[in-house]
Amino acid sequence: MPYVISVVGIVVVLALAWLASSDRKKIKIKPIITMLILQIVLAILLLNTSVGLFIIQGIAVGFEKLLSYASEGIMFVFGGLENTNESSFFLNVLLPIVFMSALIGILQYIKVLPLFMRGVGTILSKVNGMGKLESYNAVASLMVGQSEVFITLKKQLGLLSNQRLYTLCASAMSTVSMAIVGAYMTMLEPKYIVTALVLNLFSGFIVASMINPYDVDPKQDILEIEVKEKQSFFEMLGEYILDGFKVAIIVGAMLIGFIGLMAAFNGVFELIFGISFQQILGYVFAPLAFLMGIPFTEAAQAGSIMATKLLTNEFVAMSELTKSTFAFSDRTLGILSVFLVSFANFSSIGIIVGAVKGLNEKQGNAVARFGLKLLYGATLVSMLSAIIVSLII
Repeated sequence: MPYVISVVGIVVVLALAWLASSDRKKIKIKPIITMLILQIVLAILLLNTSVGLFIIQGIAVGFEKLLSYASEGIMFVFGGLENTNESSFFLNVLLPIVFMSALIGILQYIKVLPLFMRGVGTILSKVNGMGKLESYNAVASLMVGQSEVFITLKKQLGLLSNQRLYTLCASAMSTVSMAIVGAYMTMLEPKYIVTALVLNLFSGFIVASMINPYDVDPKQDILEIEVKEKQSFFEMLGEYILDGFKVAIIVGAMLIGFIGLMAAFNGVFELIFGISFQQILGYVFAPLAFLMGIPFTEAAQAGSIMATKLLTNEFVAMSELTKSTFAFSDRTLGILSVFLVSFANFSSIGIIVGAVKGLNEKQGNAVARFGLKLLYGATLVSMLSAIIVSLII
């Protein structure tokens, strides 16, 4: 029965994307079916085979090692601040982002990442029926982040139609940056994080190709990646380290504000209505959780986690999910974990608009106009990836 509901969930997600489509006649069915089948195959490979387990364990061990290297620097600076046998979210989850950012900077500097992003993007364009630019952007968003990716496309931003611009922004909101994947792995099971990263790429193409279908003229499908002004190695390294620290501070500040506000809302609602704000949101989102394959008995609590992610960010939702107050089954934890691994939330609209506007004001204004449609599409992406996983586990 749960698998039947999951199949219905896929149909509902595709129907919701179809209803929001700007031109239903241009939707290409074949690439969508191909990508859905590919998602199921990849999910089975990663979650249900010894090969997939080996790959995920290798990635998890790699990130664990990187986090241990990061902790060397953190302990040198902040070691005396942490109490014995107690864990600090800022020290153990957020500050490793600084080290991960530095590592990404090095891979960019030695041209490994640009080569990888171009290669994978070209391969993806053969599968998704979209342009090379769109495919590159999806991979680049995963590697360098949702705002930084637009810097690499600075030359082409002003030449893009609103349709292509929507797809680029949707990809940026539907993925997450590799710099913070290590932080996620301290809160969720690595196998679901890795699976979500892979599935979100294809879910993003599926949803975008339905909401925003268009044809790309091969003559206009030119990929020109903006290269920063030549820096010395240590100039680059210093810049990436500071960028990583800024991200850690910003995420920390947002967590303080959002979690505090959530507690305040819960207190006010409990005082007036006798039920917390999160519980109300849980009931609102429960039908969506149920369509994702989550049992009806757990749907309301799962819905509150989903709503928290949408209204605040994935870090707040992940911290809520890891609390011992939720007695979720392993299946529900897996589905929710995949749903949470994306930037689909209201604050991302402002981040993406700001990033594009800083490079091209006209295009930034265009992104602002379809900001809510971006969030709508990115939420469907998270749901679709979660439903694919619910078919497998």
